Amino acid sequence: MNMPFGFNAEQERVAFDRSELGLILSVYGRMVAAGEWRDYGMSFLREVAVFSVFRRAAEHPLYRIEKRPRLRAAQGQYAVIGMDGRILKRGHDLAAVLRVLEKKLIRPID
Repeated sequence: MNMPFGFNAEQERVAFDRSELGLILSVYGRMVAAGEWRDYGMSFLREVAVFSVFRRAAEHPLYRIEKRPRLRAAQGQYAVIGMDGRILKRGHDLAAVLRVLEKKLIRPID
């Protein structure tokens, strides 16, 4: 049986759970309040779940927060990837991985 929007009930998708989304949205909310981010998008694919953040909706994402369960035993299932495709931080603990984004809020005062 086919589901709406091309999803098939038999196909498995990687997704963020409630606690993971809570951590991500907490950082997202602080960055929106600081005027750094304005929009986000989520993709749930067979091998990866992606939370993309944008400065403007029509741009490429500034950052992608990815969850790849297959890498759980290796370098860690969570990663923050920059606009240029570089992995800024990877690890097993989502909160620790997201700290790389918090550093963007710390600025010197003139």
